[in-house]
Amino acid sequence: MKTLVLAEKPSVGRDIAKVLGCTNGGNGFLEGSNYIVTWALGHLVTLADPEAYDQKYKTWNIEDLPMLPSSLRLVTIKKTSKQFSTVKAQLHRKDVKDIVIATDAGREGELVARWILDKVKIAKPVKRLWISSVTDQAIKKGFEQLKDGRDYQNLYHSAVARAEADWYVGLNATRALTVKHNAQLSCGRVQTPTLAMIAQRDQEIRSFNPTPFYGLSVVLDGVTFKWQDGKNQSTRSFHKERIEGLLTKLKGKEATIQSLQRKEKKQYAPNLYDLTELQRDAHKRFGFSAKETLSTLQRLYEQHKAVTYPRTDSTYLTSDLVDTLGERVSACSGIKEYRPYTSKIKGPFKLGKQYVNDALVSDHHAIIPTEVTPIESKLSDKERKIYDLVVTRFLSILLPPYRYEEVKATLAIDGETFIAKETKDISLGFKVITSTSTQTSSAFTWNEGDRAKSIIVHMTEGQTEPPAPYNEGTLLTAMENPTGNIEDKELKETLSKTGGLGTVATRADIIEKLFNSFLIEKRGNSIFPTSKGKQLLQLAPEKLTSPVLTAEWELKLEAIAKGKLKKSQFMNEIKEYTEEAVAEIKKSKEKFKHDNVTGSKCPECNSLLLEINGKNGKIHVCQDRNCGYKKNIAKKTNARCPQCKKKLELRGEGDGQIFVCTCGHREKLSAFQKRKKNSSNSKATKRDVNQFMKKQDSEPVNTALADALAKLKLDNK
Repeated sequence: MKTLVLAEKPSVGRDIAKVLGCTNGGNGFLEGSNYIVTWALGHLVTLADPEAYDQKYKTWNIEDLPMLPSSLRLVTIKKTSKQFSTVKAQLHRKDVKDIVIATDAGREGELVARWILDKVKIAKPVKRLWISSVTDQAIKKGFEQLKDGRDYQNLYHSAVARAEADWYVGLNATRALTVKHNAQLSCGRVQTPTLAMIAQRDQEIRSFNPTPFYGLSVVLDGVTFKWQDGKNQSTRSFHKERIEGLLTKLKGKEATIQSLQRKEKKQYAPNLYDLTELQRDAHKRFGFSAKETLSTLQRLYEQHKAVTYPRTDSTYLTSDLVDTLGERVSACSGIKEYRPYTSKIKGPFKLGKQYVNDALVSDHHAIIPTEVTPIESKLSDKERKIYDLVVTRFLSILLPPYRYEEVKATLAIDGETFIAKETKDISLGFKVITSTSTQTSSAFTWNEGDRAKSIIVHMTEGQTEPPAPYNEGTLLTAMENPTGNIEDKELKETLSKTGGLGTVATRADIIEKLFNSFLIEKRGNSIFPTSKGKQLLQLAPEKLTSPVLTAEWELKLEAIAKGKLKKSQFMNEIKEYTEEAVAEIKKSKEKFKHDNVTGSKCPECNSLLLEINGKNGKIHVCQDRNCGYKKNIAKKTNARCPQCKKKLELRGEGDGQIFVCTCGHREKLSAFQKRKKNSSNSKATKRDVNQFMKKQDSEPVNTALADALAKLKLDNK
């Protein structure tokens, strides 16, 4: 008799098969003497479309809403049905005595496997493999410590509840809005509050009125001292008259070094990465989108075995991992660049609770390197950059703290205080990884009591600035902690407990969904709501625009996962809310108006086209949602303008394609190719240019949710 192992993806399945000695290849599975390893391709099973419950739902009519089947059915996904048949056949084999679920260790991974088992209607004993990396060592240890599948039954119920709640609320609200206003107006309990935050920030910027402020400064021996208010220690005042009065009062007065305070301080390395923090840093350092970072991490995890499980919300390690740190450091030493730092790291390792804390790790610990050294030549540029971030942060916590001296000089002039500070490195400690030199001299050469005559005091001016618009990095932060404008203390605590909007695993997809639905757009590196996005917030049910709803859901989903709440009770509440939301949309008197209509007509249905600023360029789409025509008319490229060095936009088709810059520069593609070929700094061939052009994103990338909704004829307007 054999054990059937079900992995989430072929790459992980093959890794497990190698460890278990499954070398006989089948069509979609691998087999050995004791194990059969097969795999999904992500989800093989999903919730049925509305028309599966009633043929009337094939046509979208607002009178038929809300759609509230008493229970939701599972169907196989057509494009992966062949692999589902393979998995089903292996599960039903008479020589298979039990099953090991080896999908990703988390709520969504549990759903992938359990939906397959439910659809196949299999009742064999189930065990669970729960690991945080897919190295040979981790897999072997995981199989030595298999869990009882029943221990994860409530996690599965929680996953199903999340999926079904999104079906009831998301499909009903989206269909109601779309039909009523004849425009795709996608609505959801995570994406819509995220859109609301972006719109609110945009409004704050638009309505911001700058306020001037003033201060005083003195330059002594090349060091700038700033005036400090004796009442509140502020270095600025909003009362110009007061500062002008002080300027007159202090003119020509003597200054005295009142005090020189020296303190030696320590700074410890920052916490290890969770997914959100890593996505923020990757965006800040390299301009990577949240989706790019996650997909790159997933490759490092699955293909290269170089990092641990990426979809984690913890920045801590568990105590059982401490004994493995030496092997991980050795793996990092396999790359020459890290050897100067790994050579300074010696065990045994004693890490404080700021890095090792069992109580603060739920499903998975922080992202760290594995015991496997990746082959550098096989890493892409993105993979190398992300791996470097992970390794640098990991090695930092094993190096000594950064030690420095902070000196604060206080200058007194006629009863007024001026402050200057400097820091002097004592020992770089963990900062040796990113710093190359230390400060060897101090700008402060005075002693207490030193005096200076005829000091010149300058008045400084500035004005308050509006909050910065969101970029992908700061938006992730806001989604993680969306409590800024919520006054209710209990709701704030709820949002904090649940980790904000979405999860570390879903936030990247939510942002992509907002771009692909043309509810938000990029201007430079900043994110703004489109007119469509702003209107959607006026049309959507009020509760769906607030982060409070998703916080309440996540608390209840967590309670289901812990066995403290029945799934049926939660679903009854969801159905009641769905009825309320649809009723609110039906009663609304608000109107939706396309304000981006072009003079061009759709070649397929003759309706007027809309011009959309997509994430990767301008797009023309048909305003009739039933048509779905879409065409790129301009795309952003990585080519730089020869005049202002900004990125160029490519417009047109075929031989008529032309590069256009915001500074006014225009250049035919043929001229661009010729210039590149003749450039003294680049020997680009026609083949090089063609390869460059192929790398440019020409179509919006569909998210998993967009794919799921595609057959519902939702166009991207």
